[in-house]
Amino acid sequence: MLSIGTLAKRTGTKVQTIRYYEQIALMPTPGRSEGGQRRYGEAELDRLAFIRHSRQLGFSLEAIRELLDLSDSPERSCAKVDAVTQKHLRDVEARIARLDALRIELQRMISECSADRVADCRILEVLRDHEECLADHDRPGA
Repeated sequence: MLSIGTLAKRTGTKVQTIRYYEQIALMPTPGRSEGGQRRYGEAELDRLAFIRHSRQLGFSLEAIRELLDLSDSPERSCAKVDAVTQKHLRDVEARIARLDALRIELQRMISECSADRVADCRILEVLRDHEECLADHDRPGA
């Protein structure tokens, strides 16, 4: 049996995060020692490692909850796991597209700046007038 500190070290997860995962029921309520300390086994270690890796891959807590529920029923079809992962991939691709547009806009702003005087700075001009910005960040409907 592992203490919460040992579980934290073995998974690279903060103790506070483990407690939070317990509060939101991503992690099961742990058993307790006679002294009242949380105790974890290999199943909890594996589950926390799954959660941690999923978070590193950018999955939301809701998606992780769904994936954990699916993994708890190994006889079920993998189609739902694929669907959750496909949705996450679409979200990642959309974020990448927004970041690419942002990179292009920043490059454009820099290339149009003569860097002579602040009064003539094209970057500051674009930042003052959002309508001149070509990127789709924080615009209604974007």
